[in-house]
Amino acid sequence: MGRRAVVIRHETPVGLGNFGPVLEEQGWEMTVVDARGPDFGAQLAENVDAELVIVLGSTAGVYEEHAFIPVELAALRDRIDRRQPTLGVCFGAQAIAAALGEDVRPGGQVEVGYRSVTPTGAGLSSPVRHFAGVPAAEWHGDTFTLPPATTLLASSAAYENEAFGIGRWLLAVQFHPELTDAMHEEWLIGDAAYVAAAGYDPDALRLDRERYGQAMQEASRRMLVEYLDGITESDGS
Repeated sequence: MGRRAVVIRHETPVGLGNFGPVLEEQGWEMTVVDARGPDFGAQLAENVDAELVIVLGSTAGVYEEHAFIPVELAALRDRIDRRQPTLGVCFGAQAIAAALGEDVRPGGQVEVGYRSVTPTGAGLSSPVRHFAGVPAAEWHGDTFTLPPATTLLASSAAYENEAFGIGRWLLAVQFHPELTDAMHEEWLIGDAAYVAAAGYDPDALRLDRERYGQAMQEASRRMLVEYLDGITESDGS
């Protein structure tokens, strides 16, 4: 029987992206749970013990009042307490930090576009090492306090806490390694007001996508494969 990954999705456009094909190739079965669905709590309870939970991004802030947020944080807190493999992306990373008892809040600036993400010394021994020298897609304006139980794995010029983890089983990244070219275009159109309000030029962002998108997706593949290999081999250490 294949291993199963449960994906917590908050909005349809913010999907698995290039993570999906990698999971399929590695023999993982995927179950998508919609956080904004009416039966989210029941679906999450049925699926939260899967071999892997992936928490995707969201237009919401963890500190905002949405019905799904306390349900999601409680499930993540329980899962982390049991040291079960968990991967968070952007909002997902912030939710993991909140589940570990830390503060999530608006940051100093909104970042949209490709930025250098620098692995720490520990990060160079983690799956995040594949982003050394490879600009990563950012699309956020929030930040969080690094949970003391975790290890900082990467930082950027604007945000110190770009990636963190625990052992080989927990990985959280503030950037968007999963972002495909098609998703990037959909976000530029669907999130146009957010992009404009932050002072970004969509055409300049498209040029950056042409310049950096393919290399980022290759780094994303390598990062995810290494992470999946690690949790397959690991016993929760």
